[in-house]
Amino acid sequence: MTKFLTKLRKNDDGATAIEYGLIAALVAVALIIALGQFGTDLAALFTGLSGQVTTATPTT
Repeated sequence: MTKFLTKLRKNDDGATAIEYGLIAALVAVALIIALGQFGTDLAALFTGLSGQVTTATPTT
């Protein structure tokens, strides 16, 4: 029983998996924030272009 508890204390495989999970969660949050901002900027760009195309006078 003592060997099992000693081996269990030294085993850090679970800790490594948790660390990778936390890193993946942090990357996911950063991507969500970055893509959200990019989407807002892209929507504003197309709205501005749409307004310019609508008000443009055609050349004949």
